[in-house]
Amino acid sequence: MAENCSDSHQETFDKPKVELHVHLDGAIRLGTILDIAERRGIELQAKTEEELKKLCSLDAPATLTEFLSKFEPYMRVIAGDREAIKRIAYEFVETKSKEKVVYVEVRYSPHLLANSSVQPIHWNQKEGDLTPDEVVRLVNEGLKDGERDFNIKARSILCCMRHMPNWSMDIVELCKKYQEDGVVAIDLAGDESLNCKADSGHRMAYEEAVRSGVHRTVHAGEVGPPSVVREAVEVLKAERIGHGYHTIEDEALYKQLLEDNMHFEVCPVSSRLTGACDPDFTKHPVIRFKKDKANYSLNTDDPLILNSTLHTDYWTAQHYMGFTEEEFKRLNINSAKSCFLPEKEKRQLLNLLYEAYGMVEKTGF
Repeated sequence: MAENCSDSHQETFDKPKVELHVHLDGAIRLGTILDIAERRGIELQAKTEEELKKLCSLDAPATLTEFLSKFEPYMRVIAGDREAIKRIAYEFVETKSKEKVVYVEVRYSPHLLANSSVQPIHWNQKEGDLTPDEVVRLVNEGLKDGERDFNIKARSILCCMRHMPNWSMDIVELCKKYQEDGVVAIDLAGDESLNCKADSGHRMAYEEAVRSGVHRTVHAGEVGPPSVVREAVEVLKAERIGHGYHTIEDEALYKQLLEDNMHFEVCPVSSRLTGACDPDFTKHPVIRFKKDKANYSLNTDDPLILNSTLHTDYWTAQHYMGFTEEEFKRLNINSAKSCFLPEKEKRQLLNLLYEAYGMVEKTGF
């Protein structure tokens, strides 16, 4: 296992990066959680950042279900609070700017942060007046303020949850409403090990997304079998796959996705701690992706839970998976080409990367 190199002074890839798979509620600062808990008078089982880190972070391989349980201790501090939601979005952009990310797509479930117009209300919150719609507006405001202050472009993806199919039509409607105001796509997240097959509610939402020109990504093949990836592509019409490691167990499917230039949102450190992949990084599926010149990105997923930064994933890829600077450049160019920005903004992003990497634009991947 890679040491936690998040505090290392020497970056593995000290150039502009693109990140496409990171969860807002899994990327909150420990100090912020403590601050907000104190302001709101919410008791935590931790008084210091170090104690809170032990409560919220994984330090050894677990299951995806155990991984997701780590959100429980702190989400009740953030959810339902307008100031907190806007703050975490703003601070997220600042954090990414320090990691030299020039474009990021951050995802979250508005319903999990709301306490009104949502059933059931999560995190033992009482009924309030913060709707999923207002959550999206607050996150958009925080991201925009961060863009202004930190010279980075940030967009959001709204998540349907596998265990809550009744929320999914709300999600696609919010995607449509805020399509010109910062929201670039819909996602399907949650515990794939418990809900392998997409419910009809999810399918209907994705059909509406296709009709409405809303971009689509799906968590699939993280811990689930290749059939979940096939469903994501063939039924839900996903344009990108979140994780997708187990795709390589179905050679025909994998070959087809390579030919289709499907983008895989890879999160190396996360995949070890969620039990998605062999704990030995030298056996990680992304090594196969690299060898086959697949289209993929490197991402943090949930850095709070993983006690990591984007640098941790790059360091891991370099030290255990044989990644070179040329491969880091290639995957970031691919990430930019596969992002959900409008074509004009995508071209601007690509030009920024080509210039920073000292590359003449090349066609293809």
